[in-house]
Amino acid sequence: MMLKLAEPSPPRDLSVRLARNDADIVAAQKLRWDVFYGDLGAIADERLNTLGLDCDPYDTVCDHLLVEDRAGGEPIVVGTYRLLRQSVAARHHGFYTTGEFDLDGFLASADADRELLELGRSCVAPAYRDAGTIQLLWRGIAQYLMAHGIGRMFGCASFAGMDPQAHAAPLSYLFHHHLAPAPLRVSALAGRRIDMAMLPVGGYDPRQAMRLLPPLIKGYLRVGAAVGDGAVIDRQFNTVDVFMVMPVEAIAQRYMSRFGAAA
Repeated sequence: MMLKLAEPSPPRDLSVRLARNDADIVAAQKLRWDVFYGDLGAIADERLNTLGLDCDPYDTVCDHLLVEDRAGGEPIVVGTYRLLRQSVAARHHGFYTTGEFDLDGFLASADADRELLELGRSCVAPAYRDAGTIQLLWRGIAQYLMAHGIGRMFGCASFAGMDPQAHAAPLSYLFHHHLAPAPLRVSALAGRRIDMAMLPVGGYDPRQAMRLLPPLIKGYLRVGAAVGDGAVIDRQFNTVDVFMVMPVEAIAQRYMSRFGAAA
C-alpha cells in the first residue's frame, strides 16, 4: 500500500502596502466582492451586481491597506483593510460607523492632539486566511498608527447571519467580560439596537462562548479591544455587528515591537 503524500503548499511572496492608485482600490473592491457577496451572502443592489465590486462613497476618501502575493509574477491582492482618519472623515462623509452606532460622546472624549482611526472592510481571500497574512495586515496597521499619530482605533466587527439569537452566548460573553469603560462605551442607535446580554452570567460557558467568536473579534480582543453596548443587524452584509474600540496604548507589545520595528 502506497502512502499518499500531502500536496506541497504553493509558494508565496507576501508584502503589505497602501493603495497608490485607482487600480489598487479596484483590486481591493474585487476581493471584498468575492468574499462578502460571493462567500458570505451579502445582498447586492443592481448597481453593485453590474460592477461586481464592493464599493461605496467612502472608498474614494479612505486609505486602503493591501496584502499582495507576488509569487506568480503579477501581484494579486489577497487581503485588505479600509482606513479612515478622523481629519479625513470630518472633511467628507463622517465615519461609516455612524450608520449603526452613536459616536457623539465617543468623539467628544477623543484627545484633540491625536487622531481617531476607523478600521473597516477587513477581508482576506480564503486560501490566505492564516497567521502570515493576518500578521502582515497588523504590520501595516502598526506602521499607519505611527505615521499618522493615531490615538485610538475603532470600527465594526461582525457575526455571520442576521439572527442575533444564534450568537447569544458569544454576544453575552462580550458584554459581560469585554464591555468598554463608560467614556468609550458607544451605544447602538436606538432604532437599531439589539441587547447583547441575552444570557446572564452563569447562563453560558465562557470558554465555549469565546471559542465561538469570529476570528477577527478574537484578534481584536488580543490587542486590548473592548466592545460597545448593543448589536446591530446589517441586512446588506448579512451580519450582526458590534462596535469595537482599541486604544493604541493598549495594543499588545508583541505587535508594536515586532511590526513597529519593521516600519
